[in-house]
Amino acid sequence: MRKLQNTLYVTTPLAYLSLDGETVVIQNEDEYLGRVPLLNLENIVSFGYRGASPRLMGACAERGIGLCFLTQNGRFLARISGPVSGNVLLRTAQYRIADVKNDALPVAKMFLLGKIFNGRWSLERTLRDHALRVDAVRLKGAIGQMKQALADLKNSGSVEELMGIEGIAAKAYFSVFDQMILKNPVYFHFDSRNRRPPLDPVNALLSFMYSILSHEIAGALESVGLDPAVGFLHALRPGRASLALDLLEELRAPLADRFVLSLINLGTVTEHDFERKENGAIHLTDEARKHFLSAWQKRKQEIITHPFLEEKLPWGLVAHAQAMLLSRYLRGDLDAYPPFMWK
Repeated sequence: MRKLQNTLYVTTPLAYLSLDGETVVIQNEDEYLGRVPLLNLENIVSFGYRGASPRLMGACAERGIGLCFLTQNGRFLARISGPVSGNVLLRTAQYRIADVKNDALPVAKMFLLGKIFNGRWSLERTLRDHALRVDAVRLKGAIGQMKQALADLKNSGSVEELMGIEGIAAKAYFSVFDQMILKNPVYFHFDSRNRRPPLDPVNALLSFMYSILSHEIAGALESVGLDPAVGFLHALRPGRASLALDLLEELRAPLADRFVLSLINLGTVTEHDFERKENGAIHLTDEARKHFLSAWQKRKQEIITHPFLEEKLPWGLVAHAQAMLLSRYLRGDLDAYPPFMWK
């Protein structure tokens, strides 16, 4: 259980939520976990299976408090809502801004600011910590290109121009991604990003991780009342969660890429964890996927200090914090959307 700003996150899978007077009571079977006054809440997000009492659901609906249920892995299940209230205004603002490119540009720019900043930071950290094991010249060259991309973002005047800058930065980042692979670099050789299907073990891990994280981000966006399908950077397309992909950009390097690299560099995944399909695609075995997901659940429990909120929270709630900040920007409570810029 963790309270972040005015949102209560209940992360214990078997927790049950009920109402006692004007207070939310959280219990794990016979274990008492805590109490939080309704007066202090705008949203309740539960990652579990046991649900909440009808009385609590009714009280939340009456008071306009969001009550959202997700699986333990962050997939959206349902949201309880009463009479139409703030969410319709939030989504109206989202649709209006997404429909006007000049209005969408500032927030699209922030997504890419976070992406390029975090990617550059990952390279700089590798250069700092493993200077004798890496090609410093190549790393410094890529870092320089990404610094220039950050400078170019400031003067970009269209989403199309943003995507061109992002393409240059991404090419620079992945051109030296192999320098961050420190264990078994022969088997975990990385030349370039490929997908649909992934053709090597590193790309298989990245694609799997990006898919998991994008689904968790979609759940986070749903939990604050945003539409995951309507983005500001990625074009609208039937069946695609464009806003989740937007938010994924800034979280790729610090959450997905660093996690994948840790699995490789710590020897958690080995050549025995992959299988090649008839079409040449490389995938994790069924057993390896289970270990991967278990390790990801452990990583999500690690505590960090959010760089903007300056509050401690687990990695697993970073996407929820960013979704909350994005909703506040769209409501006009923040002058600009603050991307997640990790150090």
